[in-house]
Amino acid sequence: MVARTICICTAILIVCRPIWLQKYHAVQELYDAGLHVGFSRTRRHPSAEKYLYSQKGKNDIFDLEKTHASLDDALAAITSIYKTGGKILFVGGKNEARDSVRSAAISCAMPYVAGRWIGGTLTNYREIRKRVDRLEKLVADKESGGFEKYTKKERVILDREIANLTEMFGGITTMKDRPQALFVIDPRHDDAAVREANDLKIPVIALANTDCDFARIQFPIPGNDATKKSISAVTTAVARALNGATKAA
Repeated sequence: MVARTICICTAILIVCRPIWLQKYHAVQELYDAGLHVGFSRTRRHPSAEKYLYSQKGKNDIFDLEKTHASLDDALAAITSIYKTGGKILFVGGKNEARDSVRSAAISCAMPYVAGRWIGGTLTNYREIRKRVDRLEKLVADKESGGFEKYTKKERVILDREIANLTEMFGGITTMKDRPQALFVIDPRHDDAAVREANDLKIPVIALANTDCDFARIQFPIPGNDATKKSISAVTTAVARALNGATKAA
């Protein structure tokens, strides 16, 4: 009987150990990326408290097991939306996020805003789409040689218009309608985007630090949203999940 019990326990350990190790390595990766580091306690939003583990010096420290679980939930939501044909709009306006958001979105063929959020991008989408259509028309005309009929001064003006429109709307040319979800880096910085999504009942997935209001985020990823390394770790995970869903389809 004792021998049988030992065999059963051993079998359970053999089955469970890979799962435990996988979770351990995933949490370690989050730690290595610096996702555990929050802001100082004086900047803490009350809604962030349940995601914290402790404090180190003046800084709050995130509970990375909760971050890992939240990231899994967020990735599941994103892939579920994608599999039903939905578009996820990547948003990262601050300097630390722009490159990661842009490269991650492009890698999985998703629209993005990697710069200043233009008011009405969601709530006044029809008017925004007119500006995007204008950009696409100008680019098509230029590529087809349509600018040759203009004077040099007129071409300079048109090129300048293309540059301005590209800076504002270049990342959303593939977004033919409102997105089915937003993936945001630092929802406090891009508060306008989150507010528009909330108004339209569009779910928000966000990497959020301790100064953010988690009540406004449907799928929060609690963690450090202030460094390029921590941001890249999350944007890479999201892009990988979307690309994996593409291959599985």
